[in-house]
Amino acid sequence: MRKYSVLFFLIMFMIGTDTFLISPLLPTLQAEFGVPTGIAGWMLGAYTLGSAVFALIAGPLSDGWNRRTVLLGGLLGFSVSTALCGFAWDFWSMCLFRILAGVSAAFTAPQVWASIPAVVPGPRAAKAMGLAYAGLAASQALGVPIGSGLAAAHWSVPFWSVGAVSLLLAIGAYAMLPDMKPSLRAGERTSILGRYVPLATSGKARSGFFAYLLLHLGGGTAFAFVGKWMADRFELPVGQIGVVMVFLGLGNLLGSTVSAYAARKLGNKGAVAAGMTFVAALYAILPHLTALPAVTAVYLAIFAALGVVFPLVMGALTSLNAS
Repeated sequence: MRKYSVLFFLIMFMIGTDTFLISPLLPTLQAEFGVPTGIAGWMLGAYTLGSAVFALIAGPLSDGWNRRTVLLGGLLGFSVSTALCGFAWDFWSMCLFRILAGVSAAFTAPQVWASIPAVVPGPRAAKAMGLAYAGLAASQALGVPIGSGLAAAHWSVPFWSVGAVSLLLAIGAYAMLPDMKPSLRAGERTSILGRYVPLATSGKARSGFFAYLLLHLGGGTAFAFVGKWMADRFELPVGQIGVVMVFLGLGNLLGSTVSAYAARKLGNKGAVAAGMTFVAALYAILPHLTALPAVTAVYLAIFAALGVVFPLVMGALTSLNAS
């Protein structure tokens, strides 16, 4: 079953790389398309907005379809739309292709999590899940810097590379994965809206998911403009921005490995409260730092704290309602 674990790791690695790829490229693309900073951020926001909106329906909708077919379709769409980003001729065409890539990712990623229990035996499923999540963390530590290095040749090269590798993964998935048809009978299916009713009527779920939204909103906003800020403050080219981002990814990996230990020592609520207080303090300090090594060290600490917090928050959210 190792082949499935490797396949799912690589799929999540490519999705994660594409998600974060725009941040170090933002100064280059802003200059290429001649747009102000306040507008340029939509080149990253377009992807995540498309992914977020369609994630609400992609998972429940695909429960009634063959997961292998959905996964293959999502991967092919992801490959083509990401490659098209490399051919974008202006700001609006880039945003369009980024939206399409986000929508494709929204259909692909849920199939990975849902397919693992179907193709990996029970005792090994948890390990395969962890390896797939590691693909996301590794993409920030390795995929984004690699993309930044490729962008030194031309900004289009990272998009073409991600598209090409994703196409190869689609071919591999076609060859390896079996059909995974739904087991539910027509009378057992629940409407998409019906699946969210238990959460919408729960006070804990409403407040918990709202807090989770704010956590992502803050972290995502800060991360989106990391590349732009480093280019302006320290005059770094795209390749060196990618090197700094290695430490963001390493911090995330480090935090996720000690998350369970922090929860045992402080308790889940204590670890989350301490982690978020620590992150807030470091973000307040960060804009006043003038030395690049100090900035890199603070980013490492911030993303290590977030790496501790995110698994605990996800565990709390998934415990609200089993279905």
